[in-house]
Amino acid sequence: MNALTLQWHDAGQAKTQKIYEQQPSKNPGTVRIGRDPLRCDIVLSHPTVSGLHVEIFFHTQQQRFLIRNLREQNPPIVDGQKLSQDEMPLSEGSIIYLGQQQLKVTVVSVPAASSVPPTILIPPQPHAINPQPAAPVARPQPQVNYTPPVQPQPQQAGGHHYHSPRPPAQPQGQEVYGLQCPRCKKISSYKNLLLGCQHCGHSLQDAPSVLVPPNS
Repeated sequence: MNALTLQWHDAGQAKTQKIYEQQPSKNPGTVRIGRDPLRCDIVLSHPTVSGLHVEIFFHTQQQRFLIRNLREQNPPIVDGQKLSQDEMPLSEGSIIYLGQQQLKVTVVSVPAASSVPPTILIPPQPHAINPQPAAPVARPQPQVNYTPPVQPQPQQAGGHHYHSPRPPAQPQGQEVYGLQCPRCKKISSYKNLLLGCQHCGHSLQDAPSVLVPPNS
């Protein structure tokens, strides 16, 4: 537990008081020092000490004990420096004067500070000249082998074959798709879309289109 130990002489007697990071006090979070027993946690009897003179508290972020002045007209002197406003850190051996009353910090125990992990420094990386973004890795595309169907070749007289330069064109007007009648399920030409089914006369406005096999 974080703690600070104060030592002083009062009326010819040596006195010691420990101040913890969190402990019951008249002002939660701080320990106040002065002559007024109603407002102070550590009461001093020397007449040069103000009724509410200073307070000592633990700063969580800085991980150390600080002293703050509460009497602007009678500022304390900490390690030879007058503390008018703000706060000052305390360490082992620090000397505090409240008026003519001297207090000494004999022990400062902050074990939590040793458990703070050190900052991890990443070594600087060499800077590349005009770095270029890495090119995306191309993924191989699957290859599809397609073998066109072999067209039968006509024979000439004498058993000799000849090759046509291109497959013969389909006859003009051959239907590739047709309309299937919703009622009789028979196929009609697209020309009958507005006339109706050529078999039963049913409307073909909502008829599905179907592939018509050749020579059907």
